[in-house]
Amino acid sequence: MLLDAGKSSLLLIDVQERLLPAMHEADRVVRNAALLLTAATTLAVPVTVSEQYPRGLGHTVPELVAPDANVWRFEKLSFSCWRDRPLANHLIGLHEAGRPQVILAGIEAHVCVLQTAIDMAMAGFAVFAVADAMSSRRPSSAELAFERMTANGVQVVTTEMAVFELLGQAGTPTFKALSALIK
Repeated sequence: MLLDAGKSSLLLIDVQERLLPAMHEADRVVRNAALLLTAATTLAVPVTVSEQYPRGLGHTVPELVAPDANVWRFEKLSFSCWRDRPLANHLIGLHEAGRPQVILAGIEAHVCVLQTAIDMAMAGFAVFAVADAMSSRRPSSAELAFERMTANGVQVVTTEMAVFELLGQAGTPTFKALSALIK
């Protein structure tokens, strides 16, 4: 199955000020998550942002804060976004509105992202985990997370795969603008 901009939403998980510096290749995560955010806002794909215990871990890094009416923010304590009732209700609403595909990016790949991915796949979402827009403290933890995601029906993709699938075709001004960001 390919991503479809009209059927998708983007979920950025816990890319927070005090948590990010401990991640392996944190700059890569921010760069690719920002590209996904730009693509989503350009293509009118709804964006949801979660923050794990922001009082202790800080808020989402400034590079991923988009002042847009199509962006919803949620604080949570559960590791899985799906186990936080207000956040889950929001995601259910997106699904019921014709957006059964969810694109995941964030940290840590083997904790909050993994648990969210598996829970959402089991709940009937088509889940696309963007591997190069995720990380953990140790690369081996992220690698195992991707293996578990795949074994549980989650499609592991790259940022470039996600952006070009959302675009669907070349030759448009939107393609020109977004493809220039990938170079």
